[in-house]
Amino acid sequence: MTHHPKAPAAPVEAFEPPYYVAVFTAVRTADQSGYGETNARMEELVKDIPGYLGMDHAQTPGGLGITVGYFRDADALARWRTDAEHRAAQKRGRAEWYESYTLHVAKVERSHGFARG
Repeated sequence: MTHHPKAPAAPVEAFEPPYYVAVFTAVRTADQSGYGETNARMEELVKDIPGYLGMDHAQTPGGLGITVGYFRDADALARWRTDAEHRAAQKRGRAEWYESYTLHVAKVERSHGFARG
């Protein structure tokens, strides 16, 4: 959900199903004090979760941010959901950084990719 100017312009690879995705869409508040640091910390912290596969980010011109996290199994996603530091960041997000958000969790049954040569 942050702007990633140095991030590669390529999606996370297609993995062998089944796996899980958590799709977080949000509109942020005007005051983003501390958001960037916390977001960077969360991006580092999630990498330590066994079964974490990767993350994609997108931002619409209208301000809707979309983050998709990919997890090998439901246990990996549960470890991320219940991580104490992540829970504290979620609480702060609701109190300070988000006007609104939605979270969709799904089990991926089919996946494929394409990359021009």
